[in-house]
Amino acid sequence: MDYYCYTIEVEPGLSEALLGLIADLPFDTFEEEEGLLKAYLPAQNSMTEVDAFLIDIQGTIPFTYQISFIPYQNWNELWESNFTPIQIDHFCAVRAPFHDPITDVQHEIVIQPKMAFGTGHHETTYMMMAGMQAIDFDQKKVLDFGCGTGILAILAEKLGATTIDAIDIEEASFENTKENAIVNCCEHIIPWLGELDLVENNSYDIILANINRNVIFSTLASLYRQLQPGGTLLISGILTNDEPEAIQRAEAVGFSSVQKDTKGKWSYIHLTKPRISQT
Repeated sequence: MDYYCYTIEVEPGLSEALLGLIADLPFDTFEEEEGLLKAYLPAQNSMTEVDAFLIDIQGTIPFTYQISFIPYQNWNELWESNFTPIQIDHFCAVRAPFHDPITDVQHEIVIQPKMAFGTGHHETTYMMMAGMQAIDFDQKKVLDFGCGTGILAILAEKLGATTIDAIDIEEASFENTKENAIVNCCEHIIPWLGELDLVENNSYDIILANINRNVIFSTLASLYRQLQPGGTLLISGILTNDEPEAIQRAEAVGFSSVQKDTKGKWSYIHLTKPRISQT
């Protein structure tokens, strides 16, 4: 997929407020550098509405921006050039096939860096992986919603899950998940290409949703229905500014909030579906 990169120059103290204002726009990835915010817009989206909104809010928060076009191949090269191994304590590590093996961890994941999102570098993926450490995946049925590279599905299988549905609307993610499942010798991951309704008749013990605010908010009720009583929902892709609203919306459909964490400007929330009362 081709992308438009919006490189936004804003004072560091105002970047969080700006992120909050543009969170509803159809950007699917954000990167922060000193004094800069890069927002990536899939090329099939309308730039007219995005530009009109940005121009409108320049009176609220002063910023300037430039737009560059990133063809599919260049995007792949960008991922590969920036991909360095990461490690979460002694729990797990993520590397590419061209990196040396990492042996001092319980679980090593090999990700071929391509278009799909999910190498563990972004705060949201990192927090999801760290949070999975405390959850019992043994013999569990799992949904990885917005699977990207399949990194969370792969970790779920390494932690003992026996059935993992990994779904994404992007063909690049679908293909990359299949590839990475094979590289990591996973046998229980079932990739799906499409919307959540493809698996609406399935029920799960654990759902992993590292996606974005708008998708999470719009699917909370569906995710609640698909989760077994006593099941776990982990969500990220939520800005810290939106965390209270995320918890409020989740509790409104029946979830209970167990734990939350933040890294940078991003939040991670651990939710559960209460067990059926015995009367």
